[in-house]
Amino acid sequence: MISEEQVRKSLKEVIIPEVERSLTDLNLVRNVAIADGKVNITLAATALSPDVQEYISAGIKAVMKRSKVNNVTIEFAEAKPADLNEIKHVIVVMSGKGGVGKSVVTSLLAIALKRQGNEVGILDADITGSSIPRMFGLKNRPLGSDTGIMPLATQSGISVMSMNLLIPQEESAVIWRAPLLSRAINQFWSDVLWGRLDYLLIDLPPGTADAPLTVLQSIPVTGIVIVSTPQGLVEMIVKKAVNMAQKMEKPILGVVENMSYFYVPELDRRYELFGPSKAGAMAEAARAPVLAQLPIDPELSRLCDDGEIEKYESPTIDTLGQAVAREIEKRGSTK
Repeated sequence: MISEEQVRKSLKEVIIPEVERSLTDLNLVRNVAIADGKVNITLAATALSPDVQEYISAGIKAVMKRSKVNNVTIEFAEAKPADLNEIKHVIVVMSGKGGVGKSVVTSLLAIALKRQGNEVGILDADITGSSIPRMFGLKNRPLGSDTGIMPLATQSGISVMSMNLLIPQEESAVIWRAPLLSRAINQFWSDVLWGRLDYLLIDLPPGTADAPLTVLQSIPVTGIVIVSTPQGLVEMIVKKAVNMAQKMEKPILGVVENMSYFYVPELDRRYELFGPSKAGAMAEAARAPVLAQLPIDPELSRLCDDGEIEKYESPTIDTLGQAVAREIEKRGSTK
């Protein structure tokens, strides 16, 4: 007779379309009972429309049949997304200044952590200026029901939720006042079925006002990554974000200096187009290490425009991912 462990292992084969994650990854399996040759499986119905529930039920019966189990009962029970989500680390990517590349850094960090074998998600909290879906080539609308919504999966399996996935066209303007923006961010946290994640990255809009305040006050943040560029004016404004994090007693994991230099391989030379690096000074102000210095790379720009950022290859991606993971591990060991 099949065991509960074998049933749960088989359920990992049932993948939900668009989300591209298994019932187990989404933490939808609530109970498995085996008695008198009969298997009863209880799943959370969270964010599952009737059509998706039918699809899942057919998938479960198919994998059970391959295990020579024909007597299977599948039940769906109500549950809130917040009751199912198990997220180990929440990393906020922020900067007081716009145009420094927070969304690119968020995406590259997600890619790096995914390549390390982690389950990764991105919560795009830049409600009025979303760009992450475009960089990953995401265009479909997310699945969902009145009990919740599911993020879309990128080509490599990164879960993404963004306002640009919900509006009629990606160019449509979201003209909302601050309370609505804060509410949307909170809903992306509590009403989205993230399931089991090792890392959830939150891409914040510029500034130190409502959106960053909402995230830092209402979401259990593991650490913050500060994004800057070499210009002196940017340094001054980004330090406002550093001060905000410190005043709210949120740990800063480190600093990423974006657009740090331009490398010409034919000459084997670096050119500091925006002036000398200020990464060291920024790290000193943040009392945290420099995680990475990212170059200006036309290939990265092209891939972002084409929705193929996951094809980008650079040693700096590995450096960034390893540095962040190392800082989190270091801080966890000192608790």
